Amino acid sequence: MATKYLLPEDQIPTSWYNVAADLQTPPPPPLHPGTHQPAGPDDLAPLFPMGLIMQEMSTEPTIEIPDEVREIYRLWRPTPMIRARRWEKALGTPAKIFYKYEGVSPAGSHKLNTAVAQAWYNREEGIKKLTTETGAGQWGSALSLACQLLGMECLVYMVKVSYFQKPYRRSMIRVWGAEVIPSPSDTTECGRAMLALDPDSPGSLGMAISEAVEVAVKRDDTHYSLGSVLNHVTLQQTVIGQECLAQMELADAYPDFVVGCVGGGSNFAGIAFPFVGENIKKGKKTRCIAVEPAACPTMTKGIYAFDYGDTAKFTPLLKMDTLGHDFVPPGIHAGGLRYHGMAPMVSHLHQLGLLEARSVMQTEVFESGISFSRSEGIIPAPESNHAIAVVRQLAEDCKQSGDEKTILFNLSGHGHFDMASYDNYLDGKLEDFAYPEEKIKEAMKTLPKV
Repeated sequence: MATKYLLPEDQIPTSWYNVAADLQTPPPPPLHPGTHQPAGPDDLAPLFPMGLIMQEMSTEPTIEIPDEVREIYRLWRPTPMIRARRWEKALGTPAKIFYKYEGVSPAGSHKLNTAVAQAWYNREEGIKKLTTETGAGQWGSALSLACQLLGMECLVYMVKVSYFQKPYRRSMIRVWGAEVIPSPSDTTECGRAMLALDPDSPGSLGMAISEAVEVAVKRDDTHYSLGSVLNHVTLQQTVIGQECLAQMELADAYPDFVVGCVGGGSNFAGIAFPFVGENIKKGKKTRCIAVEPAACPTMTKGIYAFDYGDTAKFTPLLKMDTLGHDFVPPGIHAGGLRYHGMAPMVSHLHQLGLLEARSVMQTEVFESGISFSRSEGIIPAPESNHAIAVVRQLAEDCKQSGDEKTILFNLSGHGHFDMASYDNYLDGKLEDFAYPEEKIKEAMKTLPKV
């Protein structure tokens, strides 16, 4: 029987945790794409409201959550932390396995934590419409709901391969009042240029970002919103890890390992950063492990360098683990993890040795997710299955060694709209793909010279 650790509504965090405040070595600032000089608030103002820009650059230890944002959080927060006793038994491991279940949000994933906050800060500064990109659709659906709750318009560019792989997330976006367009599209100059180069392009998050940014910068009443990568996004996800700290006290336990999947880095940062802070401030020894697809090995095979966040080179240059902004990923089913770069703060902590990275193959990912589901009942999103695969590896290590370690992972979303992916796995149609070293080396040649 699973054991749930629940917090009352009055224990929703009142502030977001800023890991930057606890670092002796600050991360490099973003650079202006034209001058390659540090980007200031005015450089970012065409895309973001000043409230978020100040969070992006903040070194304050905490930032207060606005009352209206916290009130909307009450629709689903605090989320449950659950001990996976049945899965532990099925694996035959002495490890204690806990998971934080973010799939209980109305949008079905952790993405709503930052979507509500970003929409609120934009609305407060008079912005009427937000544009964005989405991979598998979790972010697009979350932002469309946030805009609906706060009375704003929303336009979503969805990576073309996911647009057709994930039709029901596309439907969610429309139900919540947003417009959704497959990317690359003929609705923007950069989209038309991309289609001219490859009419059959499957798209990429970098391409979709370019289209969303192009639309935003042409209108005074419109801003761009990013679902991962940037500091203010990872900051706003730390409600996850802060709740876990309190729930671990309820469970009379503390994690030896904290595990999360990474594409842009937000859900992993959300659960891991508060524990990284405990390691720094209190000498705790939790190992935080970021898990990515072998088909998109940003942290395990990419390089740490300044790069654009998008294909058309509209965004500031970010110092991050990257595969190069021209990277076009294969059409693996974990659409939310098909991004060429990694959150600068996650990348910085990786460089400092404060967290680890592993990559896993697609078939192991689905095999592990089904193992979890057949014990615990929840069908995870393909993205979350990456974390589950490494948790299973750790549980097997404990089985071999006899160590009674405690493992916490972020089950960042449910997979109810990803069942075609599961069908492909169960029918033996999924193929493993490790991104070739030679293609990575080729992509590195186009990195900006900084």
